Amino acid sequence: MSLNQQVERVAALFDQSIAAKQAASRTMPEGIVKAAEIMIAALKQGNKILSCGNGGSAADAQHFAAELLNRFERDRKSLAAIAITTDSSTLTSIANDYDYHQIFSKQIEGLGKAGDVLFVISTSGNSENIIRAIQIAQQNKMTIVALTGKNGGKIPACLSQEDVELRVPSETTARVQEVHILVIHCLCSLIEQALFF
Repeated sequence: MSLNQQVERVAALFDQSIAAKQAASRTMPEGIVKAAEIMIAALKQGNKILSCGNGGSAADAQHFAAELLNRFERDRKSLAAIAITTDSSTLTSIANDYDYHQIFSKQIEGLGKAGDVLFVISTSGNSENIIRAIQIAQQNKMTIVALTGKNGGKIPACLSQEDVELRVPSETTARVQEVHILVIHCLCSLIEQALFF
């Protein structure tokens, strides 16, 4: 591939990402606001947000928790958010002693309580460990915010009327993930604005 072809490919990827974000801007803002309101209400009541995902979505779950625990755009009090994707001893012990599908649900069983929010991130919406996490969170009377893509996979059928699905309208995994990080930043911005301005 020549230098010009490589440059054209990069420019095309930028264009595709912009197009995905523009499509999302037409379908997602209302849901993002509703999800933020759920999170804001939970934090105001002294509850917490647990976040999880696999692979790149695990990194996004950590990113979200870090923005809330530390800061997003301003210095302020820390907010109660935990990424349950980060403790390698816990993750590997659950996967070893039980199975990988329970790595999040076992943690939610111990850490989640009524009034908390579970923020799940899944490009496909079909990850079994995410589905189990949702089920246990619902048993614990937690509200679910699900960040998905493509056709939403199995997640939409698991959600109650109180829960929110934020689905990126794209079939391309990379484009979905690029919009996911923007949605996360939107949530952080709305939460900070509501609680500290």
